[in-house]
Amino acid sequence: MHEVIGVLGAGSWGTALAVHSARAGRRVRLWCRREELARELVAEGANHRYLPDVALPAEVEPTAEIGQLAGCATVLVVVPSHGFREVVRRFLATLDSVDGPTLVSSTKGVDSETLERMSQVTAAEAERAGRQVDFAVISGPTFAAELAAGVPSAAVVASAKPGVARRLQESMSTDSFRLYRSDDVVGVELGGAAKNVIAIAAGVATGLGLGHNTLAALITRGLHEMVRLGVASGGQAQTFSGLAGLGDLVLTCTGGLSRNRRTGIELAAGKSLEEIQGATSMVAEGIRNSASITRLAGRLGIELPITEQMMGIIAGDTSPQEAIHALMTRALKAEAEL
Repeated sequence: MHEVIGVLGAGSWGTALAVHSARAGRRVRLWCRREELARELVAEGANHRYLPDVALPAEVEPTAEIGQLAGCATVLVVVPSHGFREVVRRFLATLDSVDGPTLVSSTKGVDSETLERMSQVTAAEAERAGRQVDFAVISGPTFAAELAAGVPSAAVVASAKPGVARRLQESMSTDSFRLYRSDDVVGVELGGAAKNVIAIAAGVATGLGLGHNTLAALITRGLHEMVRLGVASGGQAQTFSGLAGLGDLVLTCTGGLSRNRRTGIELAAGKSLEEIQGATSMVAEGIRNSASITRLAGRLGIELPITEQMMGIIAGDTSPQEAIHALMTRALKAEAEL
């Protein structure tokens, strides 16, 4: 019998991972937060709201009953960061035994209230529920539509337990999706969260028509901010030169499918945050993360100039032109200075 894995979250990335897992030879239970969406997926055989033009394999079973995933040994959690805690809490409450599954986060964000990474949220909720779970995180330069279409892609799976990372690497890798393993959970999580804010900045620069010089400088200095945040949080600097750092940053800052980059372009065009968010059901994680990561940096006593300027633009306190000027006129320093 094929292994059954669970996917919590039927947005674009959750659906793409479900499609990939089915093609890799597994049955998948795909949990939808809304009953209406689950019925649509069953009736139409596709997720037209979030991943158009991709047929759901027969092995993908949409459901709105979260308890249907309780028997899965591996459960991917693919929900926005602001909903991660609630979903994990609900899921853990459905488990009958103390020994729970491996929970694999594919959420790129930081909890907006506690500033905890998703690994920390999971640990807290598991302790609260009296459950033992293994944790891993998957992150990297991966657009949902391209993974679902079978375009060759690569990402990183990280866990504090080497055996867990290796098992997931071997079970989820295919000839179109290559996973590298890591033990740097902190670095992989913060790389995915911090790059979203830099991608908004890249969109602003693109929207202002500032050219390739500006974009290259922005990506490079944005990476520097990511390293500074990661190292201060206990992550490994080398992680940020890999797929979960530089790779994801380049994709999100330059790719036309990037929601965060598109948000920046629309901010540069003078649209309000309310207008941008009201026009789509997709979540641009960088909007929330700009405030969360700025607060986290303050707690750690570090400076993140690009992130701080993006927070000002998103809050409506700073114009895009003022933000660029502020960044270009900061005190001069050595490039390697952290």
